[in-house]
Amino acid sequence: MAKKARDVMSGGVECAGENETVTEAAKKLAQLDVGSMPICGEDDRLKGMITDRDIVVEVLATGKDPDSVKVGELGDGKPVTIGADDSIDEALDTMAQHQVRRLPVIDGHDLIGIVSQADIARNVDEEQVGKLVEAISA
Repeated sequence: MAKKARDVMSGGVECAGENETVTEAAKKLAQLDVGSMPICGEDDRLKGMITDRDIVVEVLATGKDPDSVKVGELGDGKPVTIGADDSIDEALDTMAQHQVRRLPVIDGHDLIGIVSQADIARNVDEEQVGKLVEAISA
């Protein structure tokens, strides 16, 4: 039986709240030792993703105050996601198409995990991983 997104994802995902400051989000990233995390709204729905690169490029490099910029200001557009019961092939296709290294996993409206490039690498053959890396890096 083919594996599904829920079978390979990393669970226990922590969100940055859309109304938190960028400084608060940066502290969470550092504490969790991760480079990105989902942005969740007051309704607990996924609003986007924030990365350490977003903080540097969109806040610090432009001279904005990270203590006053809200995380929700950095999430742009509808986040790219995968359904919990979608296949690994669909996850690969979605990651390649949107050139993302991390894909939030949704069950209904609930964020239940993240499928990362590393999760894929541990669960599919080397040729597929190579194609994904090439597509994301293009």
